[in-house]
Amino acid sequence: CHPGATRRFAGYLTHATHHDPKKYPYLFYSFWFMTILLVGTLSFFGIHTLLWLPRSLQIRKQFKRKREEEKYLIRRFTKLESWLHIFMVLSFLSLSITGLTIKFSYTSWASVISKILGGFGVTGIIHRISAVVMFCVFFTHIFDLIINKRKEYGSLKKLIFGKNTMIFTLRDVREFFQTILWFFGRKERPQYGRWTYWEKFDYFAVFWGIAIIGSTGLMLWFSEFFTRFLPGWLINVATIIHSDEALLATGFIFTIHFFNTHLRPEKFPMDTVIFTGGLPEEELKMDKPEEYNYLIEKGLMEKNKMEPLPEHKMRTIKIFAWAALSIGFFIILWIIYAMIFAYR
Repeated sequence: CHPGATRRFAGYLTHATHHDPKKYPYLFYSFWFMTILLVGTLSFFGIHTLLWLPRSLQIRKQFKRKREEEKYLIRRFTKLESWLHIFMVLSFLSLSITGLTIKFSYTSWASVISKILGGFGVTGIIHRISAVVMFCVFFTHIFDLIINKRKEYGSLKKLIFGKNTMIFTLRDVREFFQTILWFFGRKERPQYGRWTYWEKFDYFAVFWGIAIIGSTGLMLWFSEFFTRFLPGWLINVATIIHSDEALLATGFIFTIHFFNTHLRPEKFPMDTVIFTGGLPEEELKMDKPEEYNYLIEKGLMEKNKMEPLPEHKMRTIKIFAWAALSIGFFIILWIIYAMIFAYR
């Protein structure tokens, strides 16, 4: 089965369990670290979402988008960034469906999906192909940052540490606490700039996911190669981390991220800015007042104006987005079923 296996590869713990801290401490502590990370992250942002909802409903009453009256949009994303997001959506959905089908192979829905895809063997192949697509999207984005964005900002230093940096700053910390106080009516809503703290978290979650899920996935895919210089038991640890981190990513994207970007009342039924590349001026003024004022003060508003997409393209975008949202919701239901009802 493993023609390239070495002595280290034989160190893989075939019948190991994460339930025994004395016999398998690495597996035990890896499992509980990932479990605490998963539950903690989803709980923290779940509470954040529940606190946000009443305020979001108030904003919706005050502000109603009138897309039929839009004469132009204010560009926020390039065409490359929009296309990269589309391919990321496709690859992530494929990874989620195939990965969870393998993880929860004991459930009836996983059996049905695997049969539709051609069996668990084919499901695994699709999973790996989707991973390659995700890696391509990631490295294309990195290339775009280094080549194009560096020119746009003037230098790599300004890109990383400048006004519109995606790196977390003290301002993000202040805006986070001000936002929490705003939820309780104790402060005014922060004057958000180009990027909010939750957008930065979503952004770097991709980097974290690629690093953790990607590296452990490669270890499982090329286990013979990696065990030439790594101990075999690391494959066991990689299995736990890859599985639980992927579960965290899937749960977060299809619940918290969906709310932040599409389902909060002032954005409902969906925010298409990542697909169209732009959003209405009034929406920018409401959503990101500091960014709006900056464009006005610097005389950049005209430069960033763009024509709305034709109706047929908007229709295609909405069909794609609704399909992605629907699949995400079904995946969450499948996860809940697998983790609660399948053991009964």
